[in-house]
Amino acid sequence: MRTSYTFTGSAILDNGAGLFSVWAPLRESVALSVLTPEPATIPMQKNDEGYWQVIVPDATPGMTYKYLLDGKIQRPDPASRYQPEGVHGPSALVANNFNWSDEGWQGLDLNKMIIYELHTGTFTPLQNFKGILSKLSYLRSLGINAIEIMPIAQFPGHRNWGYDGVFPYAVHNTYGTPNELKALVNAAHQYGIAMILDVVYNHLGPEGAYFSDFGPWYTEKYRTPWGAAINFDDQHSDGARAYYIRNALMWLEEYRIDGLRLDAVHAIWDSSAKHFTEELAEAVNALSHTTGRKKILIAEIDFNNPRYITQPDKGGYGMHGQWVDEFHHALHVVLTKEQDGYYEDFDGLPALARSWRDSYVYTGQYSRHRKRKFGVIPQGIPYDRFIVFTQNHDQVGNRVLGDRLMAQLPLEANKLAAALLLLSPHVPMLFMGEEYGEKKPFLYFTSFEDKALSKRVSEGRKHEFKTFSWTENVPDPQAESTFEQSILSWPAPGPLLEYYRYLIALRKTRRALLNTERDNIWVNMPQPGDVILSVERAGNDDRLLLLFNCSDRQAVFMHNRPHLLHKKFDSSVAIWQGPGPTAPDKVTADTAITLQPYSAIIYEII
Repeated sequence: MRTSYTFTGSAILDNGAGLFSVWAPLRESVALSVLTPEPATIPMQKNDEGYWQVIVPDATPGMTYKYLLDGKIQRPDPASRYQPEGVHGPSALVANNFNWSDEGWQGLDLNKMIIYELHTGTFTPLQNFKGILSKLSYLRSLGINAIEIMPIAQFPGHRNWGYDGVFPYAVHNTYGTPNELKALVNAAHQYGIAMILDVVYNHLGPEGAYFSDFGPWYTEKYRTPWGAAINFDDQHSDGARAYYIRNALMWLEEYRIDGLRLDAVHAIWDSSAKHFTEELAEAVNALSHTTGRKKILIAEIDFNNPRYITQPDKGGYGMHGQWVDEFHHALHVVLTKEQDGYYEDFDGLPALARSWRDSYVYTGQYSRHRKRKFGVIPQGIPYDRFIVFTQNHDQVGNRVLGDRLMAQLPLEANKLAAALLLLSPHVPMLFMGEEYGEKKPFLYFTSFEDKALSKRVSEGRKHEFKTFSWTENVPDPQAESTFEQSILSWPAPGPLLEYYRYLIALRKTRRALLNTERDNIWVNMPQPGDVILSVERAGNDDRLLLLFNCSDRQAVFMHNRPHLLHKKFDSSVAIWQGPGPTAPDKVTADTAITLQPYSAIIYEII
């Protein structure tokens, strides 16, 4: 196992000197071009791995610089820690001098997490890290113990989802400074909240990515939806691999982030004997061991392939968890009846039941949308390795109007969705604002400075929706109003917020809900015409029957087993603004249980 990776970027050493190191294996010469406080050009020396390095005495924090390549072109540092003037401006030297006070924090296991996904720029009116910090008390009171922040690497302009970042090491300059991010992490840990950062290792954004001027960062062996693939397995690929692994370790060690969510790992093309994600997992596990703090890796995967989260000794890559879109897709079809685009693959309640039982909906059967057989059963992998959601940035923001479930469906349907999420054996993730019923959209927004690129992005956005039957005009991603519409409204707390708080607390304390082994959960597979999903969950002498009426009308469930049932929860009661319960509090054998439309009920099995 590789244990060290050559430093890249800039840093202030203990003696006050500045270390500068950049990978440029094919360049004839590289010099450090200091811009402020005193302009200077300082030659750098190349080592055997293709890194050019120099140590500058008496370096000062905030010093700006670029690299002069072959005496001809100046470029910012690909591993810049801060870009005060944006993607085209100089890089800045940053001091690693934050005073931490979270020494008692040891991290959090994935199976204990209630994750909350947010976007820094739209989560609060402050649009920065300080805004998130101001809501930590609120999130803790809700029961959230893990925050997942959408990408914060420096991107062009001031508005972006973050997936167009071009400086993976640099905190976006309008969100705050490196120390302000550390202050957020430090405070979150004191609230008992883990921090997960969304990172993008499968591509670089289309504006301001000067990496190819330094070396062979891309390969033509593969293509991604965003263009040429990052070079993880072609000639000279060692530098790119080390760059991204060091990036992950920087976030996890220097910033004390607790976990990383890797965007679209299926687009990290690598045919090496050891896949990049396996090498990354090894390095992260070693860091966890060294620091005594739990560090996790979550993969977003468009493949129903458990290899990424299977341990290496069983032929896997060793990542710790996986986003599962199919839970969302199945639930969305059940509630909205939409069948456009990728939703055509989901047949309503049977698909939802399969997602509960198997985590994947497609485990080898034919997919009409993909036009091939797809997926395998994740044998032997517990439910708590899979992250599910009813909404997230993609599934809301990639709708033509960015409309949330609360804008599409009645309150009772939204309550049902919350129950299906929070009572599932998988790790639940909320999307910012869903807990109180946010109705403002979350739209796709950008602020590219290149006018030709801006036009292509706006036109391309319209093309993306051609497989859906949406007829509305597509909001312009470049318009500032598109961004402003997406900032959360933060209304006065209402019953839905308390409903979420109750279900989260129940999930954390009820013994049957804490057990996520596959042999302790039984899903009753629905028959044609069924509208009720029934599930039994058991653990530590606790046994529950969960009933979900997934229709807009009353429905009857026949309890034909000898057990007595005592009702513990009913989403239709008045305290949750429901229509009033119809299901009995106590049930004996051969009894009909009538469920209100879009309702969820929990019975204790005696």
